[in-house]
Amino acid sequence: MLYDCKNDLDRASFLARAQLLADRKDVVELRTKRQRTLNQNAYLHTILGYFAAVYGEDVEYVKQMYFKQLVNPEIFIIGSSIDKFTGEKRIQCRSSASLTTEEMSVCIDRFRNWSSKEAEIYLPTAEEGIMLRQCEIEISKAQRYL
Repeated sequence: MLYDCKNDLDRASFLARAQLLADRKDVVELRTKRQRTLNQNAYLHTILGYFAAVYGEDVEYVKQMYFKQLVNPEIFIIGSSIDKFTGEKRIQCRSSASLTTEEMSVCIDRFRNWSSKEAEIYLPTAEEGIMLRQCEIEISKAQRYL
């Protein structure tokens, strides 16, 4: 269960539940859930979708191969293995949901720079609202082909 400790009611509920579990002597795990903002998430999916539409590739492929493995490998790649039957190399990547806001900002900036330099596809910044809206229109037009 998630609790937002900035909210007084959630914080009180969390402390009461923690006390209950401590009294029962249960084994518990406490971890902080860090996540990027919803705006950042929407922006990422817009630029990935636009890149995929212009480049003519599937969005998931763009995200895995270009955004994660090619442009941001030191942030996303956590390991690799070789399939013993096919000999195919498999790369294990970290989920983008586990990134902090700062890490995601770095990844997005790198992808925008790479896209302009290498693929010659301009991706608008988050502040370019009119251009982002145009990107969304282009994505919706290309959906049936991707």
